[in-house]
Amino acid sequence: MQNAGMEYLQTRLMFGMVPGLNSTRMICEALGNPERKFRSIHVVGTNGKGSTSFYLAGVLQAHGLKAALYTSPHLVSLRERIRVDDEPISDADLDRLLLQVKEAAESVSSSQVALGKPALEPTFFEVLTVAAFLYYAEKGVDVAVLEAGMGGRLDSTAVAGGEMAVVTSIGLEHTEVLGATESAILREKMGVLGVPDEISGVVGDAAGDGACKTFVLGGLGPDLLGAAREYAAHLGASVVVPEVRGDVKLPNLGRHYVENASLSLKAAELFLNAPGRAGKRYDDVLSVKTLTTRSWAGRMQTLAGPDGTVKVILDGAHNSHAVRRLVQALDEYYPGQKLRCLFGALKDKDLHEMLRLMMPYVSEWHVTRTPYPRFRELDDLRSEIESLGGCVASAEPLSLDYVQSVLKNSEGPILITGSLYMVGAVVQFLKDDYDGLRFFRRMVPSVNERH
Repeated sequence: MQNAGMEYLQTRLMFGMVPGLNSTRMICEALGNPERKFRSIHVVGTNGKGSTSFYLAGVLQAHGLKAALYTSPHLVSLRERIRVDDEPISDADLDRLLLQVKEAAESVSSSQVALGKPALEPTFFEVLTVAAFLYYAEKGVDVAVLEAGMGGRLDSTAVAGGEMAVVTSIGLEHTEVLGATESAILREKMGVLGVPDEISGVVGDAAGDGACKTFVLGGLGPDLLGAAREYAAHLGASVVVPEVRGDVKLPNLGRHYVENASLSLKAAELFLNAPGRAGKRYDDVLSVKTLTTRSWAGRMQTLAGPDGTVKVILDGAHNSHAVRRLVQALDEYYPGQKLRCLFGALKDKDLHEMLRLMMPYVSEWHVTRTPYPRFRELDDLRSEIESLGGCVASAEPLSLDYVQSVLKNSEGPILITGSLYMVGAVVQFLKDDYDGLRFFRRMVPSVNERH
């Protein structure tokens, strides 16, 4: 049946996000452990995982490696999450591989039930992760850059047993699962390299027997850095803390992207220059040049009109940590200016703090929401903005007509922010109008599991 794999994936939404590795391990084993067929680099952190992963995969590809990229969530289509050499997986391949995962999961589940154990019910993210492993193994990739979905130690991607992990930043998030303090969350994220060798299945032709585990750390204060070094020693891993590069130029605006790019450059250098690693050695000039055209979509991304004038700034800043980075970038690139802003946010975010930080940079607010129930209601957004002294010029559910009306007759760029999911919907609306969104033009929208 056409699209049967996608239909199966949708049935997994009801199971939410469940930390743990057992389901992923058992399904991978039933499929011949595809995650062992390639090397892996993990990227974990509170913010900056996606851009760091994207930059790193591009640099490795520029050195002649067949580089895979696994990220989440997506902006428009699930196909974005699974890429090889910047090409997204096709609809046909994704559906076919999802069916393979379904069959393996059902086989494992039957065996579990026969032994008197609970049936196996893998989550949306677990199923998609295994499908990605299958695809990368089929394509014969040299290395996969894997962005963790949540945490690290119990994230499905950890089953790949990578030899390196990049830690981008640490902040309070998912505290009910990851822990109530930043140090606890740090340990959970660094635990992505803590999967025992006999389980992760690191083999000679894939990840290298006895490969030394390495952490590349960024965005940590002195206390957390000390805790990270201590935990790395516990895992028998080395630690590298790169400096922020001063020579990196990126399409994405903001120092935080330079920080993320600096992490990706150091990770690429360590990976390519590892003892015993055959192939091209790290070329810094090539790497920096590669990053000058590598734009991570929807994150401090500028969209210009035919005359080269920036019309839109897209940024999926969805929490106060990310909004702080956003306003720092506005200070640098648009000093003294106030921008019109199209804004929407989810109910579980610190709305007051996000708006308080943005208020000095916004001339007028246009608030919106998507149909998904986790979004803040328009009246809530209006009340909060007005309580902080802001001017709400319009408030409507998100639609193409509403986006076009906000963009119309604008003298300066429009800032669109507050939720990555909302930014994704705007990308779908605008993908045919701006060259910077051409990657999305052949994609059909699909739902994210966190809706």
